Amino acid sequence: MASSVISPSATSLQFDGKARAAQRNPISLRLYKVLGTNFDDDATREALQTLSELYATSSSSLKGKEPLRNVEDDDVEEEWVKPNGVVAEEFFTETMLGETAARARKNLRRDMERKLAEGSHQFLKAFGEVDQKLEELQRHVAAMHASCDEAETQLKLTNEASAMVLERAGSLSEQRQEVENKKSIVTLFLTRFTLNEEEVEAMTSRDIPVGQRFFRAMDKTERIRTDCRVLMAGEDGPTQAGLDIMASTSSHLEQGYEKAFRWCSYEFRQMGRDMQVEVGETMREAIRRLRKRPELLNEALTALSQARQATLMSSFLTALTRGGPSGLPRPIELHAHDPMRYVGDMLAWVHQAIAAEREFLESLFGLQADGRMVGSVRTFHEKSEEEDWIRELMDLAVGKLCVPLKVRVQQTIRSQESSIISYKIANLLQFYMITMRRTIGETAVLSTTLNEMTEVAYKVFYDAIETQGRALLRATLDLDDPSLAPPLAILDHAQILREIMNVYESSLLGDEGEAEQTAGFQRILDVTVDPAIEFCTSNSEEKKRMRPRWDREIYVLNCLSYLQSVLEPFPFTAQKLQTLQDVVEEKVVHLTEEHYKNIMVDAGIHLIAETCASHDESEPMSRIPATLPAQLQTALRNFSLWLSGLEVVQSPRLSQLTAQRLHIKIHQAALERMARSYQLICEQVKKPENKQSSKNLSPLIPLRRRYTEGTTSSQGRSGSLYSNFKPHRPLPQIEKRWPTFLGIGVVVLTGWAAFLTYVTNETKVTSSVVKQILRTIKADSQLLETLGLAIRPQPEWWLNGYPIIHGQINQLQGNIDVSFRIKGSLGSGTVYFTSVRKAKGIPYEILRFRVIHDDGRVVEVQTAPDLHSE
Repeated sequence: MASSVISPSATSLQFDGKARAAQRNPISLRLYKVLGTNFDDDATREALQTLSELYATSSSSLKGKEPLRNVEDDDVEEEWVKPNGVVAEEFFTETMLGETAARARKNLRRDMERKLAEGSHQFLKAFGEVDQKLEELQRHVAAMHASCDEAETQLKLTNEASAMVLERAGSLSEQRQEVENKKSIVTLFLTRFTLNEEEVEAMTSRDIPVGQRFFRAMDKTERIRTDCRVLMAGEDGPTQAGLDIMASTSSHLEQGYEKAFRWCSYEFRQMGRDMQVEVGETMREAIRRLRKRPELLNEALTALSQARQATLMSSFLTALTRGGPSGLPRPIELHAHDPMRYVGDMLAWVHQAIAAEREFLESLFGLQADGRMVGSVRTFHEKSEEEDWIRELMDLAVGKLCVPLKVRVQQTIRSQESSIISYKIANLLQFYMITMRRTIGETAVLSTTLNEMTEVAYKVFYDAIETQGRALLRATLDLDDPSLAPPLAILDHAQILREIMNVYESSLLGDEGEAEQTAGFQRILDVTVDPAIEFCTSNSEEKKRMRPRWDREIYVLNCLSYLQSVLEPFPFTAQKLQTLQDVVEEKVVHLTEEHYKNIMVDAGIHLIAETCASHDESEPMSRIPATLPAQLQTALRNFSLWLSGLEVVQSPRLSQLTAQRLHIKIHQAALERMARSYQLICEQVKKPENKQSSKNLSPLIPLRRRYTEGTTSSQGRSGSLYSNFKPHRPLPQIEKRWPTFLGIGVVVLTGWAAFLTYVTNETKVTSSVVKQILRTIKADSQLLETLGLAIRPQPEWWLNGYPIIHGQINQLQGNIDVSFRIKGSLGSGTVYFTSVRKAKGIPYEILRFRVIHDDGRVVEVQTAPDLHSE
């Protein structure tokens, strides 16, 4: 017990001894080193990971597999080894579970060495296989060297044997290259100087239409011939090949021209069936090429002219008798009762046809627009082949058209009884004649025909007014009519003259000079005014002879004054007006002389004035019977009474003059002469040698004062004479007439506005723009489905069956904006069309072309109408 009890001090010593022994023990040192190792080092962690995988792989490979046989005897006890030398599975299981780490620490070196030995063994095994392969490769290489030596020997023998063959082959190769070069040259030559089958077929075959392919073939043929001429112009002269090429291409080229001619002739016949035709680029190109064969071109153009003649003639007769599509516009013959509209419609149709024909021919020959404004003068100074063709074709096209036009116009002119209508027709014909001369020249057939019709119209007009003048001279005045106003014959004659002058003034273009205007109307004035003057003077003499008391002078002045009032508003009548004024002045002088004598007789001093004027102072006036003192006093008393009357201010005879200025002029001139006569009387009476007493002189002073007042009042200050007259009854009330005049004015303006609306709307209806729009609408498939068949404008009863066209058509400014009603078999709607042209020569741009049905549906018309103008 004593020995079992250990004191604390002994225990401490024992522990210290163990600690020192542990410090000297290698295992302890190793453990301390391992425990103190830092495993954060990457190399250490990698080494441990490799060992873990090594042993983990060894232990896992035992599960489910055949137990390992290659286990060292020292590692396994005998009890775990089976009779066949295989280690029992329990040994590995127990070992893996409990002693893997211990065995690893114990056999680490040996395991590493074993692993290295296994790896070296595997390397040796692999290198053995490689060595075998290398030996086999060596044998193959040696065999190949032997084969190559044998082949080299054979090649040497072959080269020596085939040297001549190779030389021959080289020579043949050079020859082949030379042949190839020649072949290329020949091919290029044939390509440049011959036509292939497709090109020959394009020029000669009727199955291939005329087009770009045909024109390219002709261009190539022309180029071949040009190049061939260059080759044949060399020093050696023409070659057989060149001659053959020229002959071949000449045949093909002529066939091409024949084909172009046949195609153009056919197309021209097709074009001739329509009034509105368009020329395509193919047609223009064909015509341009046929110009090199004038005989073929002339024949083709002859066919065109014949077709256009028939078309224009048929279209003109249709317009005369049948009118337009669906009856709009109406036939021109329906307006034959209205000569102006009848002739105007025919001329307008011809003018439109000429403009369309000119535009068609310019497009056919490819002439560019000359920038000429519509209606301006076309210059014909530059002579060109195209212009000659166009003039000739237009003359041929309208040649037949001029015959029915001339017959109808001349028949209309000769059937007119009114000189005014005849003059209007003549002016209308002259306007179109000037327009056509400016457009197609003075030598054109249509211009010549219009000139002939104009001459006929003016001849008929001059015959009519000359007949009217002769009828006026044969007219007689009514002997029972005391009136001094112009008779009805003069009024009618002057009214006709006034209307003729209005027509002439409206027909002036504005660029004529005053002399030209006067000369253009002088003959009409001579034919119309001179018979009127002669009628006024000659017939009035006969009536004066039958009725002596009838005042012929006043009547003549009234008639001449009326004629002056008719001529004065027109500046081109100045010359004739001056002639008429000279006649009036002559009549005024004669009437002034008569009026002076009449008032001197009425005043009672006529005899005294004549005596004083003719007194020769051989004897005193007091002894002359006419100037006796008693006679003188009586005359002066009568003169005083005359001055107190109204005749001093206004003459009853002159008051019948319709021109107040003549009344004043004549009366003033007579009074002035009367004043001079009275002054002469006063002077003669006051002379002492006339021996008049003072009694005779006393009345002269008041008479002279009263006479002065009278003459002054006659010049416009008549208040002194009428100041003593008082009215005996109030003046009558003047009836207000302005409501009547206002009503008449409103009616006239309303009628004029309705007339302008009708005329403007009819112009729109008959315009080419509306016709093109209607033609496009009738051909639109969508509108045929929605509106049905027989699409036409909706007529209005108040427009006499014409449709109403809203908007404006101004082709000069390039602005079209119209709308109108249409109807078909299934419904109706409203057409809206808007188009602008930004500059002259640029096609119209369609901004709006639609039809809005009455039920609200909108149909956009895709096809654009063909809009053009001259």
